[in-house]
Amino acid sequence: MPTSTIPSRSETLQVLRLIGKFEPILMLTGDDEGYGTRWIIAGQQVQPAIARFLMESGFISDAGKTEFGAHRLTLTEAGKLFREKGLAWWGSLSLWQKIKITLFG
Repeated sequence: MPTSTIPSRSETLQVLRLIGKFEPILMLTGDDEGYGTRWIIAGQQVQPAIARFLMESGFISDAGKTEFGAHRLTLTEAGKLFREKGLAWWGSLSLWQKIKITLFG
């Protein structure tokens, strides 16, 4: 996959690390009062572009609802492979490259 299609590569990789090791993304669907869908992991909001990219690419899928009605999104097999490749890629970068990617995407 071309890296230009991955939104905010360093932040996307951070989200993948959290999903893989600790918890799912929670998708809180929008309602009639004007609030849009939001995605949360570890108490922090995930950028909609990142969540949509992961969903549309088949890297995360719905694993059922919580008792409060939020959708639990977990890594698929393709998502686990994508995460492993991302971690290997990040580990191969120099400090300067990591800073540049973190700042400029």
